[in-house]
Amino acid sequence: MSDYLATFHTHLSALLSFEALQGRGVTARMMPVPRVLSSSCGTCVRYTAPDDCRDLLDRDCEAVYACRQDGYDCLFTAEDP
Repeated sequence: MSDYLATFHTHLSALLSFEALQGRGVTARMMPVPRVLSSSCGTCVRYTAPDDCRDLLDRDCEAVYACRQDGYDCLFTAEDP
């Protein structure tokens, strides 16, 4: 299991993703986006899962990061093909 953080373009998108993750039994919480990351709405979802669960995140997901003790590794941005 790893920790991930997803940022979103809208607060509604963050809420829908949070609910989808919890609906699949993934431990998740909504929180403010850490200052070192940027986000359009300022709300992110941090969750613990065996993979990044990108398929459960709303289509307005901005980016997904792997959480490390010393920072974050970007795994996906909306601009990626």
